[in-house]
Amino acid sequence: MARTVAVLTIDQRSSRSGSDRVPDLLAEITEVTAAPEAQLLRPFERTAGDELQGVIDRPEALVAVAGALLRREGWYVGIGLGPVEEPLPASARAGRGPAYLCAREAVTAAKSSPWGLRVVGEHPDTRSLETTLWLWAAVLARRTDRGWEVADLVAEGLTYEQVGRRLGISQSAVSQRAQAAGIVESRRAHELATTLAARVLGTEGP
Repeated sequence: MARTVAVLTIDQRSSRSGSDRVPDLLAEITEVTAAPEAQLLRPFERTAGDELQGVIDRPEALVAVAGALLRREGWYVGIGLGPVEEPLPASARAGRGPAYLCAREAVTAAKSSPWGLRVVGEHPDTRSLETTLWLWAAVLARRTDRGWEVADLVAEGLTYEQVGRRLGISQSAVSQRAQAAGIVESRRAHELATTLAARVLGTEGP
């Protein structure tokens, strides 16, 4: 039975009138997938114009990239789930198979969809994964710069007390910012997205 992978096709919005943001996004994706458990099956690369494509077979990597994209504005994201023709070429853009067709369908649909993101595939949990990513996007969209400041420090492993000392504010103020930023809700969305990604990629344990 052919394994399921995720092919991501990412297209910059208003690319003709704006600056080229592809290099910055490639650098960020490299950073968020640096951990061994989040490594990519095939690295992201520019395909044509302001479009990128990469291949993922690990749920942690899929959610890490999705999270980075949800934080950034200005991108249409298509996630295609399915098999690919093997052996998979060294270049992500040279691959073929149902997952690539699904990714193309998804990024096209993303241009008229909530949060500019769609997930397309035949797995029963595909829609649930897409819905979770939309809800996660809604949480992140309400976050202010101050909220991101606290969220990023908490993500580094700092306690609220330590964050307060770093920012020169009270622990109570940190707690208030964290609540407004939806840190707990975002963490839950991340966990659920990872569980669903493991299901659709067929890596979920017994």
